[in-house]
Amino acid sequence: VQLQASGGGVVQAGDSLRLSCAARSRRTISNNAMGWFRQAPGKEREFVAGISWNGGSTEYVDSVKGRFTISRDRSENTVYLQMTSLKPEDTAIYYCAANRYAVINRAAYNYWGQGTQVTVSS
Repeated sequence: VQLQASGGGVVQAGDSLRLSCAARSRRTISNNAMGWFRQAPGKEREFVAGISWNGGSTEYVDSVKGRFTISRDRSENTVYLQMTSLKPEDTAIYYCAANRYAVINRAAYNYWGQGTQVTVSS
């Protein structure tokens, strides 16, 4: 599965961004749980948000709850991360990933896209 993330940029604190992750292969991701991760300079990659295969279940890291929303369009083979009220600590490279399973399993993301940079200035 080839995943392509896009939508990153440089914004100010309080702004919004929407990231997109599209599957660029014949293999569909419509039956996989999907997730967004991020990695800030000097820090380990962390889970940000996940969504089950049908969108019926979502999970978020505590630091983004109430500000970020993960969603998916199965017909378009695309997953989104709507980010609002951005903070400087959200600055990172954001990666999308496909889970081995249909339900969210944070240890089973095995297909990764290239990252997209999000920079939030204060």
